[in-house]
Order: sequence, then C-alpha cells, then structure tokens
Amino acid sequence: MLYDVNGGMTTVTTEEQMAQYRKKPVVIEAYQTDKEVEIKTLEGTMRADVGDWIITGVKGEKYPCKPDIFEATYERVE
Repeated sequence: MLYDVNGGMTTVTTEEQMAQYRKKPVVIEAYQTDKEVEIKTLEGTMRADVGDWIITGVKGEKYPCKPDIFEATYERVE
C-alpha cells in the first residue's frame, strides 16, 4: 500500500508496477567538508558532518551526501 499526501491509501496497479532506472551520466561538482555545516536545500535545512560531501547539483542546488553513498554513486572526472 502507498499513502498519498492527504493520508489516503492507494494501491499500485499492474500498469504502475515498479521498474528499474539508471541515473543519467551527469557531471557534478563536490567537495568534502572538514567541519559541520548547515545547508539550505530544496527539502529544507540539512546538516553535513565532517567528512560528508557537499554536492552542487545540475541546477545549482546544494545538498550533503554521506561518504559511502558518494563513493558508490560517483567517480572522479579527469
């Protein structure tokens, strides 16, 4: 079951079954922070801990990313 934003329940029909998706290969800018910082993101204020990556997205938005997720998702562009 899924819940919509108004709290009602909905079911997923056969046509709406989950499919697999791959991220598009886009180049982002990022740096690893050496201090705790608060970042205003599209979802609200988030905290980045020491060692987290601060990513600038394709539309200029900033958000934190934990090191293990960053390493699994991104590779350095030479």
